[in-house]
Formats: sequence, C-alpha cells, structure tokens
Amino acid sequence: MLGQEGYRVLTARSLSEAEEIVEREQTDLILLDVAMPDGNGFDFCKKIRQREDVPVIFLTAMEEEQDVVRGLDLGADDYIVKPFRNRELVSRIRSVLRRRGKGDALLRCGDIVLNLETGRVFRGEKEIFLTKLEYRILSSMMSYPGKLFTREEILSGIWDMSNNFVNDNTLTVTIKRIREKLGDEDGRIIKTVRGIGYRAEKADPEEESAK
Repeated sequence: MLGQEGYRVLTARSLSEAEEIVEREQTDLILLDVAMPDGNGFDFCKKIRQREDVPVIFLTAMEEEQDVVRGLDLGADDYIVKPFRNRELVSRIRSVLRRRGKGDALLRCGDIVLNLETGRVFRGEKEIFLTKLEYRILSSMMSYPGKLFTREEILSGIWDMSNNFVNDNTLTVTIKRIREKLGDEDGRIIKTVRGIGYRAEKADPEEESAK
C-alpha cells in the first residue's frame, strides 16, 4: 500500500533485520511494531534515539495507556494502534515527515510537478490526467529521482484497479502512455535503462547544461 503511494519500503521481520537495514540504508521514517520475535520495539526505539533522529511511528496492537505513553516518552513521533485505516496511516506518515522537515508534497522532475497531497500532476501550467496505475508508477519513480527501478521492482509494487498483478507487457504499454501524456516521447524525463528498468531524471538535461 505504501509502495502504491510512492514510498520505497524496506521490510524487516525481526529487530536484527531492522538493525541491518538501518546500518546500510538512509531511512526517512521507521514504522515499528512492539512485539518482535527477537526483542521488543521499545528497546529498539531507545537504541535508535541514542544514535540518530530518524522519525519513528509505532504501529502495534498494544493499546494500553502505559504502552502508548512509554512509546511517546521514548521519543516516538506517533503511536498507531492496530487495526488501522490505510488512508489514516498515510496521512499521519506525511504529517510526521512534514513536521520533521523530511517530507515534500511536491515532487519535481524537469518541468513535471506531482503533488502527493492532491494527486495532481502538472507540466508547466498544464494539468496531466493519469490513470490510477499510471499515477502509482510515476509517483514511485519521482519520489526517488535518479534511482534505477528494475522492472521487477515496479511490477512487485503495483496492481491494477482489480488488485491483480500487472504483467511485464502491461508495464511496457503503461510506461509508453505515461510518456505520451507527459510529452516525454524522447525519454528525457523517464529514462529507459535497456534490459534493466527505468529511472526518473532529476532535471531536464537541457536545463542542467544551461546552468
């Protein structure tokens, strides 16, 4: 679900896996459960707080008042009790990122601007109307400009309107339609890395060379 909203998600099934991810990756936010197979999230949050200031949101079934207070006292930015509503989770993630100065509702690649808050896409003053699937793919790539997304990564994170997995041929056709709508038939904004995948360019190459 978060992947569909344009976030790159790294998953850890234990605290030891989470430690490895935090060591090797620059993370913008941690969604943290309390009950883990090799420890508890409260201790992990305390350890994280001792060495860096990455935002932490607890996402847990532990709903007792003392648990909520403990999590917030340890420095968590928010505490969400399961079950939760997907849209509320996304909203609270964005709120924390904005509050911490890590989130930007506007994504830019060249003269393309995508507003994560409204779901609207513009090229200059002209609004571009995308399907839900096209928006998912474009927002995912624009959230990490310059990053190479393999075709497998894109396919694993998107579904069509019926929640069926999109196949390889459909992805090729969808990328072509996105380019046509963006006026990017020459592939300056969405760059094809032959045999591997795609990346969204950070800026228009002509603009960069003119600087």
